[in-house]
Amino acid sequence: MAILNVRPELLDALSALREGVAAARFPLPLPGADRARRSRDELLAQLDDYLMPRLRAPKAPLLAVVGGSTGAGKSTLVNSLVGRRVSEAGVLRPTTRTPVLVCHPEDEPWFAGDRVLPRLGRVWMPRQEPLVRAPDDGVRGCAPEELLGDGHDEEETEPALRIETDTALSPGLALLDAPDIDSLVASNRDLAAELLCAADIWVLVTTAARYADAVPWNLLRTAREYDVTLVTVLDRVPHQIASDVARQYGSLLIREGLADVPRFTVPELPESASGSGLLPATAVAGLRNWLTQRALDPAARAVAGRRTAAGALASLRSRVAALANASAAQHAAALRLTGHIEEAYEEARHRVRRHIAVGELHAGDAHALWRGFPVDSRGEEVLDAYEAGLTTLLASSVAGADERVAEAWRHDPAAPGTEIAEIATGRAGQGSRAHQDAADGRGRMNLLVRRWRRCLEELTEEEARAVDHGFGRDAEEAAAMLATALVGGSHAAGAYRNLSAAFGEPSARRLRECGIRLLATYVERALYGERDRRLAPLDALETAPDPQVDLIAALSVLRKAEETVLSGPGARKLSQSQSHTER
Repeated sequence: MAILNVRPELLDALSALREGVAAARFPLPLPGADRARRSRDELLAQLDDYLMPRLRAPKAPLLAVVGGSTGAGKSTLVNSLVGRRVSEAGVLRPTTRTPVLVCHPEDEPWFAGDRVLPRLGRVWMPRQEPLVRAPDDGVRGCAPEELLGDGHDEEETEPALRIETDTALSPGLALLDAPDIDSLVASNRDLAAELLCAADIWVLVTTAARYADAVPWNLLRTAREYDVTLVTVLDRVPHQIASDVARQYGSLLIREGLADVPRFTVPELPESASGSGLLPATAVAGLRNWLTQRALDPAARAVAGRRTAAGALASLRSRVAALANASAAQHAAALRLTGHIEEAYEEARHRVRRHIAVGELHAGDAHALWRGFPVDSRGEEVLDAYEAGLTTLLASSVAGADERVAEAWRHDPAAPGTEIAEIATGRAGQGSRAHQDAADGRGRMNLLVRRWRRCLEELTEEEARAVDHGFGRDAEEAAAMLATALVGGSHAAGAYRNLSAAFGEPSARRLRECGIRLLATYVERALYGERDRRLAPLDALETAPDPQVDLIAALSVLRKAEETVLSGPGARKLSQSQSHTER
């Protein structure tokens, strides 16, 4: 019996949705950004590792992932279900560094490739002889340590999945021993979450001492949210308090809306304490039978797989919508941060124009040199003074714009990390590096000012050749008169009269109009060039609106495809039989 009435349009819709999720970026430190990044990673893991593989191969073996907190006894439980030591167990934490998948030999091809967990490499262990188990009192002997390794180097390598096969497991069922969900090693926690996203069945293991802790309950609430096929194991329960603990644990499950979740209790035994042995067969018989039924009974198998797949599909709606909202918030914040920079540099442009209009560049040395021009000072000296003054004016305006941006970003919760903020506010680095960056910025502006100066000289040279006035001065003197007519403030009118006397009124007017355009162009090039350098780190964050639009569109297509699938033949029958089969 197929787990879902799978149709191509559903897989196509999921593929499009997967691309949209992968493209979403949340680089700005907005409230909820960390949650959005985790949600994106979980969605990708669930789509890649479970939902799409399951829908493409509905007859593949069920994968039961055994998860829980540190020291819950997951590895001992898996070893006991298999009947030999396949996963490292012990008192050192964390023990499970490389996840172990155990399946029947006939099912190995399903897991040898990258059908599920494609990010993980595959490691195969030599076949080990089964351990000799006493009827009910432990184990005699253990697997060779050299085959299992101590796991100390695994954190430094790419994550891998170790594959074990054993006929003790029923065909159609695989067990996966996951790392601790609360491991001290961040990569282990992330891997545990990824593995759970690949599961058809979640087997949550907790202990009599820790069943009320937040960690297992967070996982249980997630399972409820996704409506996965779930079973819990209350491990290491002392005989004296077994009934009390079971009753209290059951009350907590009922309070959380998980009353129908199958529960199994494993008593506290010497093998549990040492972490190196196998539990008696009777201690895990209930869980073994429950799992075996899911593998061998077509109706139970269909219910288990359908519930998790349908729950995963249903959970996509709210999760993808939340992801789209978070993406929209990122885009809006990026626009706001970009606006701070653009507004500051637009103000800087107006500031430069005002200072030029009032003749600020025609002060100090420039004013003295112009008074002596052309007898006591040359056109080159006047132009040098204007070049230095305009460079300083531009540099101070850029610094003012950077200060304005820095002030605005200090009060904006979306302002990015230090490195980006330093570039965006023109404060990259400290000490000598900061001085060097300031010098580089002034150098870039001076280069453009010198190009403006050269354009004025070329403009006057061309005009001199075009008119028949026998103009006898060099191009720099003519350029000095034109520059003063542009930036001289109260002296601009006199400079323009001199230019008209030398070139004629039509030529002087043409020169001034071209000069005005040139000055505006190079001022904008200088300021907008610095602005664009500040904007570049924000542009590189990829916070465009496209991911949000793509997510909403893909979700809409998925909903239509999902309605067709979930209303297919057998859906109502499976739904009606689910509660009976789960019991």
